[in-house]
Amino acid sequence: MEKIEKLQGLLKSYEKIAIAYSGGCDSNFLMNVAINTLGKENVLCVVCIGDMMSKEDIENARALLKDQYYIEIDVNVFDVEEFKHNDKKRCYHCKKMIMSNVIKQANDKGFSIVCDGKNKDDELVYRPGNQALEELGIISPLAISGMVKKEIRYYSKEMGISTHDKPANACLASRFDYGTLLTKEKLELVDKAEALFHEIGILQVRVRVQEQLVRIEINKEDFDKVYQNEQLVSKIKELGFRYITLDLEGIKSGSYD
Repeated sequence: MEKIEKLQGLLKSYEKIAIAYSGGCDSNFLMNVAINTLGKENVLCVVCIGDMMSKEDIENARALLKDQYYIEIDVNVFDVEEFKHNDKKRCYHCKKMIMSNVIKQANDKGFSIVCDGKNKDDELVYRPGNQALEELGIISPLAISGMVKKEIRYYSKEMGISTHDKPANACLASRFDYGTLLTKEKLELVDKAEALFHEIGILQVRVRVQEQLVRIEINKEDFDKVYQNEQLVSKIKELGFRYITLDLEGIKSGSYD
């Protein structure tokens, strides 16, 4: 419990915090520990709503926050040219715009310390957005406490937090090759395609788009579910894709990095 105690000590030193909240395993764990440590009135969750998020993730976040103190911010990611053109540093520019909004809204509510759910593992992979977080002074209590994803899932389960086994997700723009001109319609197609997999019980999925071809990344143990579902390919094609492929390597976080 040493890391939990370190996390609680950090939070106590902040007294009150705003959390950039996505509803994922990490941010939901941070919120729960913060509320238990500081009290509900000292924890503000800020949810950013935009085309980069799946509709399912938005609704899940709202459901998890129904009894908590939170605000929503509408963000237009297409105002960011680097996002629109899927630049390799897209995440940096987009995160800087979004988190600047979070800081402003949090400050307006009387919260001067803004945190996110970044964990220690996130420091070891390609995350251009981390630079933006550092420049803006966003605090990452989980990472500072040395907590890795596996530990966060373990402690979440011990504490009875429902998101302990929630699959990791990422911005919908990450499903496209760098340099692809992104549109709201393209992101919606990916969202709809991935929702088809969720409907048959495949929760961890990435629908990678390469023009008229989609490359499906799922866990290898879920391959049979796809083979046995004859309607799935037809439904994906109805969205406008011509070729449907299954990546035999399985799901890989950051495969376009």
